[in-house]
Amino acid sequence: MNRTLLIFRHEFLHTIRRTGFLVLTLALPVLALLGIGVFHVVSGQAQPATEVTSIGYVDEAGGFDRFVDQGNISLVLFDSREAAIGALTGGEIAECFVIPADYVSSGVVQRYTTHREATAPDATTTAIRRFLSRNMLAGHVSADVAARVEAPLSLITTTLTETGDVASEQGGLANLLVPGIFSFLLAFSLVFSSAYVLQSLGEEKENRLIEILLSSVSARQLIVGKTLGIGAAGLLQVVVWVLSIPLLLSLASSSIGAFFGAIQIPANFLVLGVVYFLLGYSVFAVLSAGIAAISPTVRDAQGVAGIFTLFCMAPFWFFSLLLLFPDSPAWVVLSIFPFSAPVLMLLRVSMTGVPAWQLIASITVLALSIVGGALLAARLLRTYLLMYGKRPGLREIVRNLRSG
Repeated sequence: MNRTLLIFRHEFLHTIRRTGFLVLTLALPVLALLGIGVFHVVSGQAQPATEVTSIGYVDEAGGFDRFVDQGNISLVLFDSREAAIGALTGGEIAECFVIPADYVSSGVVQRYTTHREATAPDATTTAIRRFLSRNMLAGHVSADVAARVEAPLSLITTTLTETGDVASEQGGLANLLVPGIFSFLLAFSLVFSSAYVLQSLGEEKENRLIEILLSSVSARQLIVGKTLGIGAAGLLQVVVWVLSIPLLLSLASSSIGAFFGAIQIPANFLVLGVVYFLLGYSVFAVLSAGIAAISPTVRDAQGVAGIFTLFCMAPFWFFSLLLLFPDSPAWVVLSIFPFSAPVLMLLRVSMTGVPAWQLIASITVLALSIVGGALLAARLLRTYLLMYGKRPGLREIVRNLRSG
């Protein structure tokens, strides 16, 4: 047991000192803090911008002569198109537009500017739209009705339970932001943590250091120590994210705005994140150990282990379909399949109400996969760990496992 602890300690310390591990661990809190800091700098520089912009207009339709002050934009009436364009080219106004005589039937407004643009600025479009609508509604409806016509809808959705009570976990794209980022980082953590197991064993086998190690420790002690040590480092990574997310949301809410304060992380999401990391890492780690045992070089082992990355990242490739159909039978099956379950189930939990039986089935399949993968990896290690040369084919592996 002492030898297992020595291996555990060595692998844990070696992993947390890796540059890639440190970068991935600190990526979420550091980038979030930088984003908040940049927002403060930009918003602080933008605050003094209270200058009024003058925009000219020509009223060929008639009746558009009120509500010319729209926030920081002031609308200036000109008698003709030529006069407005002359003021524009002379620098008296920033831009101009013409309301044609058939505007009510056509809805077309011609805008002129001296700057090349992809689209009209939102502030300009909003000011012109509000100016037009208020003038057309003036004298026909009350000011309250006119204001409601300009902003007719503010839709608020409330999720209810089956009993009609307000659910504790509400949906919305805002509440999907943080779980989506966390799931993405978790996928990377799973891939990198299991890759460390594969790389460590593969390098030791490729350099024949494994022969020296096995003269002092058993194969079981070596694998258990490596798997637990690298797994503990990965778990530390996930814990850092779990603890930093609420603190960053609180800081962003007080510094930037209520948008971040409105984000609600499901109560079970962070717990499930830790659970699925432990289960997913264990599945990938034991299989990585088996792949390292049958592979003559680290490069060969990494090529075979690429299937982990494929299934871990697949949910993000089809994220739009997942967002539209989170309860599709295909996603349900893949959220139980052990290679894709850790990341996909977390994404579905943040999007929709996942039935308890699916969570139980997913966790059960992962647990059984760990047991089966550990038994398979142990037999592969006993059979191939000290064998070198060409990687055996599938038929040869099956034959040797049966004979062993």
